[in-house]
Amino acid sequence: MRQLFIADLHLSPKHPRLVRGFLDLLAHYQSHVNQLYILGDWFEAWLGDDDHSQWLDDIVHALQVFSNDGTEIFFMHGNRDFALGQQFMSRFGGQLITKERITIENAGQRIVLEHGDALCTDDISYQRFKKIIRNPLIINSLLYLPLSLRRKVAQQARQKSKASHQRKSAYIMDVNEQAVARALVSNDILLHGHTHRPAIHEYSNGKKRVVLGDWRESEATDSTTGSTNGSAMIALLNEQGLQLIEWKF
Repeated sequence: MRQLFIADLHLSPKHPRLVRGFLDLLAHYQSHVNQLYILGDWFEAWLGDDDHSQWLDDIVHALQVFSNDGTEIFFMHGNRDFALGQQFMSRFGGQLITKERITIENAGQRIVLEHGDALCTDDISYQRFKKIIRNPLIINSLLYLPLSLRRKVAQQARQKSKASHQRKSAYIMDVNEQAVARALVSNDILLHGHTHRPAIHEYSNGKKRVVLGDWRESEATDSTTGSTNGSAMIALLNEQGLQLIEWKF
């Protein structure tokens, strides 16, 4: 079983290079992996499955090709795209993971997967906000609004979130080690994103925490093509085990 894990792409029409990087990833791993797991914050914001914006067409088509070749596609909610539903996933044969945390097994190892925001228990204000905004009644109320109004609400939320992050210390926005220990009680590896701090943390008991990286555009511009490049830290699980890989696009 070969499995590919990515997170924190933050795709949007304002960053076409990130979108192209995702499409290139699908083309590169076509027929080479059995499963693709997207562990949250796939999109910068998700306004509802009734959003049929043109920029999504290439993404859906590439995923259809990827899925039709036999690869299973799974998506787990992040803190920016928690309104994404099975309706959108069904457009390309994907499966929505409704639980915040799941465990998979590979080569005798138990690997727990999650987005990672639930591990940041020191960020009390965010955890309180999360309980409110992720309430099904609140989500359904938001989705009932016209799409144009939802776009305005999402823009305001992003601005407030950015301002809030600037006031918080890096320590508060990172994972809490006690939360990590609880997640690893009956598992061998914890794999998550969200913190944008890619690394492999090894513990004395032989267990590991693997953190995926966010997708970033380079500040430098190619002098020949005029295009902007980018990179991300993704994870691949195959016969050699679980490894972090830098994906350049």
